[in-house]
Amino acid sequence: MDHSGGTFPAEAFFLIPAVAATAAYVAGACSRRARGWPKRRTAVFILGVALAVLTILGPLPGLAHRSFTVLSLSHVVAGMVVPVLLVLARPVTLALRSMDRIPALRTVRILRSTPARILSGPLAAAVLNIGGMYLMFRTPLFDAMRTHAPVHWIITFHLVAAGYLWTAALIGRDPNPHRAGLPLRAGVLLLTAAAHNVLAKSLYAQPPAGIPADEAEAGAMAMYYAGGAVELAVMIIFCLQWYRGPAQRRFAPAVPEYSAVPG
Repeated sequence: MDHSGGTFPAEAFFLIPAVAATAAYVAGACSRRARGWPKRRTAVFILGVALAVLTILGPLPGLAHRSFTVLSLSHVVAGMVVPVLLVLARPVTLALRSMDRIPALRTVRILRSTPARILSGPLAAAVLNIGGMYLMFRTPLFDAMRTHAPVHWIITFHLVAAGYLWTAALIGRDPNPHRAGLPLRAGVLLLTAAAHNVLAKSLYAQPPAGIPADEAEAGAMAMYYAGGAVELAVMIIFCLQWYRGPAQRRFAPAVPEYSAVPG
């Protein structure tokens, strides 16, 4: 897949929002209002942004000849690994702590809006997440993504965004006035993991058109095991949060900007 654009690769333009997001996060973490913000969260956010950019800029070194395997691994990185890292970095909490009062209140109103309630729900997030995966591999989007760079970029953005919504709905600790209950989140987590495994196995048994069987098997196995590892990590975090929930509610620091807006 040729993504070049003259002497300056078009993918390089993705560095602009990536650098802007990283600079904004670091500035917020270093601000006076966010004094004491854990450095590990900053490191996790930077790593997540870097991995997202890597999926845009090109295949992993030495694996270019295994295009379907690379595509499968990129799917896992963009749609699963990157969202987990970004969610663990708690960017919304940092934004609310580092903003002035008026922008913080506006952000809270957005969080309490109807669109935010729909998108932050685990069911909607799961549909966007799993639906995007199936559309990516089981529709003409697959060939379009491999031959047209803009399609590849749009799908990668969707994977990151949908993966973030899914991860935040299940294990996010940013302020969320619409957070679903633990039983619903647990059910969505199990069903999503099962759907992802079914997709990987179906790709192993019935490769997309034009993909050799051996390459499809390698890519499907990469998706199955790498994706399963990320899902297991999410399940562990989910169970730890469930176990520690009461203690977290007792001792978690308040976010004044978030609670300042009347219900």
